[in-house]
Amino acid sequence: MPEVQSSKTSMPDWEAGVIELFVRGANLVGLPRSVGEIYGCLFCAKTPLSFDRLEIRLQISRGSISQGLKVLRQLGAVKVQYVAGSRKDHYIAELSILQLVQGFVRDQLVPHLDSGSVRLKEVETLIQNEPDASIRAHAKQRLRTLLSWQGRGQKLLPLVMTVLGGNKLLDSDQGSANRII
Repeated sequence: MPEVQSSKTSMPDWEAGVIELFVRGANLVGLPRSVGEIYGCLFCAKTPLSFDRLEIRLQISRGSISQGLKVLRQLGAVKVQYVAGSRKDHYIAELSILQLVQGFVRDQLVPHLDSGSVRLKEVETLIQNEPDASIRAHAKQRLRTLLSWQGRGQKLLPLVMTVLGGNKLLDSDQGSANRII
């Protein structure tokens, strides 16, 4: 594997390489590049980093850091840590893969499944309004396939969480809580 050359301020090549792994991971799950950069930087850090230190280390905009930290905190991927003598928030990376997966499932996957259910009901109505019987029959078959996929996904999710040891994935007042837990 070729060595990654760091263009970031005083960042070792190994750190730039690790950050690039997290950038690719963020991209894979549809998150902005800055989310991967911030998490990667915090993952590599020996001590908690402030907002300002992240800006200096990564050389990305304050807006990207603010949004990235917001996303990462919502996912449970970063935590605020108290640093004596400083009035600024300092951040550390969550290192538990279970916590990271649970945060992603809770905040990204479950809402996607829920919105898919609503959209499939809308599509069903659109199909019923299709005047061409041949197209309507074809569309109904495709809808049955999508509903089958959705059902399998909803059955698979609790199994995955059980295998990972997660039993407190959702609050009981969220839409998918009864299906997931």
